[in-house]
Amino acid sequence: MKNRPLQRLFSASIALFLGVALASAVQAANTAGTNDEGLGRLHATRGVQCAGCHGNVKKPQAVPMEQCLTCHGDTKALAAKTASVKPTNPHESRHYGTEADCNLCHHQHRKSENFCLDCHPRFDFKVK
Repeated sequence: MKNRPLQRLFSASIALFLGVALASAVQAANTAGTNDEGLGRLHATRGVQCAGCHGNVKKPQAVPMEQCLTCHGDTKALAAKTASVKPTNPHESRHYGTEADCNLCHHQHRKSENFCLDCHPRFDFKVK
C-alpha cells in the first residue's frame, strides 16, 4: 500500500510518454511530403498541386526531367540563364552538357544538393 502514489506516478508517466509518442507519429504522418527543405513546399505555395507533376495516380513515382522542363523551359534556355555563374555554369557541364537530370541536384521532398561538389569542391553553388 505504501507504493500506491509511486505506482500512480509511474502509470501517469507511461501514459504521458505514450501520448507524446502517438502525437509525434500523427504529426509526422500529417506533414509527410511537405518538407520545409524541399522544393515541393515552394511549388505548393505557388499553387502547383502534387498531381501537376506526379499525375493523378494512387502511388506517385519520381518525376522525370521532361516534366520539369514543361514549366521551367528547355535545357539550353536554363543553361543560358546561368551562363554567368562562376566558376562554371552549373547547367552546362563537360560531363553532361546541358542534359544533366534536374533531379541530380534539385529535390522536391528533401533538401536539394550540389551534385558537382562531391568531385569539384570549388564548384560551391547554392542550389534551390
